[in-house]
Amino acid sequence: MRASAPDLHRSIGLVRATAMVVGIIIGASIFVQPSAVTAQVHSTGGALLVWITAGLLTLVGSLIVAELASAFPRTGGVYVFLSESYSPAIGFLWGWAMFWTMHSGIVAVIAMVFARYVGTFVHITGAGEPLLAIASIAVFSWINYRGVRHGSAVQVVLTSIKVIALVAIIAIACWIGLKHGGSFAATSAVAGTTSLPSTREFGVALIAGLFAFGGWHMVSYAAEETIDPTRTIPRALLVGTLVVTALYVGVNAAYLYVLPLATVATSTRVAADFADVAIGGSGREIMAVLVILSALGAMNGVILAGPRVYLAMANDGLLFRWAGAVHPVYRTPHRAIVLQGAWSSVLVATGTYRALFTRVVYTEWIFFGLLAAALFLLRRRADYAPRYRIWGYPVLPALFVVSTAAIVVNQIIHEPFDSALGLGLVLAGVPVYYAWARQKPLPTRSAHQ
Repeated sequence: MRASAPDLHRSIGLVRATAMVVGIIIGASIFVQPSAVTAQVHSTGGALLVWITAGLLTLVGSLIVAELASAFPRTGGVYVFLSESYSPAIGFLWGWAMFWTMHSGIVAVIAMVFARYVGTFVHITGAGEPLLAIASIAVFSWINYRGVRHGSAVQVVLTSIKVIALVAIIAIACWIGLKHGGSFAATSAVAGTTSLPSTREFGVALIAGLFAFGGWHMVSYAAEETIDPTRTIPRALLVGTLVVTALYVGVNAAYLYVLPLATVATSTRVAADFADVAIGGSGREIMAVLVILSALGAMNGVILAGPRVYLAMANDGLLFRWAGAVHPVYRTPHRAIVLQGAWSSVLVATGTYRALFTRVVYTEWIFFGLLAAALFLLRRRADYAPRYRIWGYPVLPALFVVSTAAIVVNQIIHEPFDSALGLGLVLAGVPVYYAWARQKPLPTRSAHQ
């Protein structure tokens, strides 16, 4: 596989790379998903166990990507890892699903969340929401068009604000405890249920929790714009995942400490409910601001990361060559950024983003399982020499493979129609890949650089 875009500018250090990991993961979902988790497990202990498990599973996935990134420090991240480990066809399917649904859908979903919460302060008509969402996509695409230095700097600022806000939520809960005493929610389990969730309940809750951890792998996409990527990316993944896990567990403990368990389980605005109790009447507005900032931070990170995959695909002849152009002044994949922004805006304008995204997002875990299994194949190759190796090999990668399989099977069992449709959308890329392959020479696998 040929190296991509040698004139990309390396300006992402450890702080900015870590901010990408933390900022992309912490989106608006942490202000919503706690209810989805608690509604399934019906207990404080069960809910916290789900969040800890989701964090640990994400950490293992991050360590797997860290090893692969240290072996193949090239633009494209997961696309490169899958292509190197299996075949360009598998890498193409990842990029195909990313562009049409998974990644562009994430941008569209986040943009709509941003627009709806702006409506807390400004009256917005029905048509105004998608227009505002599209405008936000355009603004952050423009920022990242102008240079990775600009995009990563914005990421640091927005991520810092989000981390401070989440720490404040935890601190407020601690202050309430010290001042007024008390314990976790008048009841530790919803009336009429046991405190231990069933395997099915725990599995469904875990999927909801993992949704809030999405995006941890995206820092690997910009390897050729990262300073010393074989060291920086593994460190950013480790530090970033640990920070997010600690914040998520702490914030959920705060919710469950201040609010009754039944309220957390049924709330559609759990963070706002927390603020209403802990702060008072201005809680709704405060949480709306926090959601807006979190959405913007996540959207900026996703917009920064995604076009690097399309750049790599174009350079490998698996996408239109013009999409692999690097701006002569800004040194960014400017056409890929415009392409991504345009399609995400179409998804917003047509309202199809949610149906596509929710049906396909679970397929990410099929690819994540393949990444973990790839370690067993790559370590037999003489040319495989990662700078970092995952701890606990082969146990941790094997457990991750089993976990991803369980997540996918659980999804298929409980939502067979949507799951089949989503998988079909991904597999629709197979004939497209072979159509490209007949016209262009296939990219060849090479040793890491």
